[in-house]
Amino acid sequence: MTISVPDGLRLDVNLSILFTELPLLERPAAAKAAGFDAVEFWWPFDTATPGDAEVTRFVRAVRDAGVELVGLNFAAGDLPAGDRGLLSWPERSAEFLAGVPIAIGIAEELGCRVLNALYGNRIDGADPAAQDELAAENLAVAARAADALGAVVVVEPVSGVPAYPLRTAADALAVLDRVQREDHGWNLRLLADLYHLSVNGDDLDAVIAEHTGRIGHVQLADSPGRGEPGSGSLDLAGYLGKLAANGYSGHVGLEYKPTGASAGSFGWLSPHDGGTP
Repeated sequence: MTISVPDGLRLDVNLSILFTELPLLERPAAAKAAGFDAVEFWWPFDTATPGDAEVTRFVRAVRDAGVELVGLNFAAGDLPAGDRGLLSWPERSAEFLAGVPIAIGIAEELGCRVLNALYGNRIDGADPAAQDELAAENLAVAARAADALGAVVVVEPVSGVPAYPLRTAADALAVLDRVQREDHGWNLRLLADLYHLSVNGDDLDAVIAEHTGRIGHVQLADSPGRGEPGSGSLDLAGYLGKLAANGYSGHVGLEYKPTGASAGSFGWLSPHDGGTP
């Protein structure tokens, strides 16, 4: 199967899930060698507040590779252990806020204009309403900081973690609406990960038809399995075409788990769209 990316859409590689065969700082150059000009990362550090030297090494690796950083997560906890964000986590709220200016600084240096704030899991013993209030307050802080750069903050529905409360596009949009009513937040957008939304049972055609104007970033993987396009049954080419037809013109992040070596996982991609099949 070959997918031709519609005119107006641009691909980037998520280097927190692809090219993990390599040390993190070697991945931007590997993406460039594979034919891509843009990359994105989850939070690329072990702590929300890495030291200046560690941040400098990361920025230099992206810049020296000659790729554009188009997406970056705020600090989100230990993802392999099941954490999915600090935004609504009472005991770690200060940690999230301390990491915001570091993420903004990286975005400013590298021209990144999409920052992903994972909402956070429900915490045993915590009042869900209080968690939602905290998330709204922290999102407003992040949105104000990003707005100074002309950047957007995206909120993402996620699958596979029952404690994560945002599963559908409607769930995430309700959070954005709350912040926009109560405080700042006109630069808040939906992160539409086609894999997560599909696995959670969302109607992708309806999401695209009704909410494309509120989408700040798109990611994809096939389903089932979260592998590269063609490894499952999602009509990813069709969804990309509908997004483009509805006016989405941003990047599409390749956020899949390759079924083989990362560098060999781009055979689904039309040669003129980047990558080396």
